[in-house]
Amino acid sequence: MLRYMETADSEATPAARVIVTGGAGFLGTLLARRLLDGPVEIGGAAPVEVGELVVVDLTAPAPDLAADPKVAAVTGDLHSVLPHLGDADVIFHLAGVVSGAAEADFDLGMHTNVDGMRAVLEHARQQAQRRAQPPVLVYTSSIAVFGIDPAAGPEPPEGRPEPGLAGVIRDDTLPRPQSSYGVQKFVGEQFVADYTRKGFIRGRSVRLMTVAVRPGKPNAAASSFMSGIIREPLAGLRAPCPVSPDTPVALSSPRRTIDGIVRAAAVSDAAWGSRTAMTLPGLTTTPGAMAQAMDRVAGYAASDLIDWTEDPAIAAIVTSWPARFETRRAHALGLRAEQSFDDIVREYLTSA
Repeated sequence: MLRYMETADSEATPAARVIVTGGAGFLGTLLARRLLDGPVEIGGAAPVEVGELVVVDLTAPAPDLAADPKVAAVTGDLHSVLPHLGDADVIFHLAGVVSGAAEADFDLGMHTNVDGMRAVLEHARQQAQRRAQPPVLVYTSSIAVFGIDPAAGPEPPEGRPEPGLAGVIRDDTLPRPQSSYGVQKFVGEQFVADYTRKGFIRGRSVRLMTVAVRPGKPNAAASSFMSGIIREPLAGLRAPCPVSPDTPVALSSPRRTIDGIVRAAAVSDAAWGSRTAMTLPGLTTTPGAMAQAMDRVAGYAASDLIDWTEDPAIAAIVTSWPARFETRRAHALGLRAEQSFDDIVREYLTSA
């Protein structure tokens, strides 16, 4: 369903129509800008320019996106606006309620993360039925689908990959979410897999690491402190760290995260392979090591502004997440994590 747009020399060239839900958020904004820089690859086809980018969110997109003639901004609740979005060559579904908010408000998490996911899938299914041409759909899941199950005991059953902080998460590790958010994301993965099996979409679920360093204000994610302990001290502000400084965590830079999302849409079905979700690469570190890296890059003891005060509720969520990964599927697609947190701090300072 590629459209055609007129170029300066009056020749018609193919152009893609793209939908990004959650397009006014941090990652959605970065993704939209990357797509507009084009060209983009979709499902293994030749690169094309983006002819129209539909940015969907509860709030308006960034001014530069709103001013772009290729951008159609749609503001409102996802359930109410979906019937008006039209068809697309690729849908990036980033909209959702973050971990802390989903845990605090079960109904909100279910409405947004599960019901919203199903609504997007049904929208894509209707397109496939009308045109016999299913769109590529990239769904951003989370490493929160993994966790340590207290009832399972310290050792995994014989022959089963070891989950949790003590072990390495591999492509075939069994998800065992320990939060409402993790369950909701895993449900979304299964929906994407089944809609793909039925031929309604060409689905690709990618499990994101915590993304740091995010600019702006803290959000309701349990992992928000991983950006806050860098962002606020570098701005001369105090920041709390609700977990122990030696807690293992896994994270990814904004740039590498967008690389993974875009790559998921680009590859052919054969290159994507299994319908199961793909875990994107991440860097394993600790809050203490992150603080040390910040001081090295900044050239002064910015970490003196961190308040190391544990919050049991946040710590319970964060310490249930895994921190060590072996991401062979992602590596086969050319995706890599940042080599050090020093590099991530430098990236943040350059973009800030």
